Amino acid sequence: MIRTVTDRTPPAVNELVSLWERSVRATHAFLTEAEIFKIKPFVPRAIVNVGTLVVAEKSGAPVGFMGVQDGRLEMLFLDPEARGQGLGRKLLSYGIENLGVEELTVNEQNPQAVGFYEHLGFRTHRRTDLDEEGRPYPLLYMRLASVRA
Repeated sequence: MIRTVTDRTPPAVNELVSLWERSVRATHAFLTEAEIFKIKPFVPRAIVNVGTLVVAEKSGAPVGFMGVQDGRLEMLFLDPEARGQGLGRKLLSYGIENLGVEELTVNEQNPQAVGFYEHLGFRTHRRTDLDEEGRPYPLLYMRLASVRA
């Protein structure tokens, strides 16, 4: 079940932070343990402050979530156990169809995510050598191919 979350209670946010961490450990091999530890304190605030938070649940527990702000996918994370089952596609399709998602940013060093977004019609229109915090993680800025630059 996919639903928009309106009540971002501390227990619900903590559950999503735990899901975020499992997802990052499975997909962001370029991050060290120390870097994950440094980033983690910022995740609850990002989850609370994103415009629209959408959660995918299985048996009442979150197995994936995405955050959307002003037509931009700000975050999409899946529990490692839920990967490869079409859940990411369902979430992103929901975002495109219902929330107007047309843009996103992805770590270039996460080739599975880059391929996933390309497969769903996103194309890179800009690249940076550093992430938003100035760390050496190249970012790809992508738009839906049907959206003009």
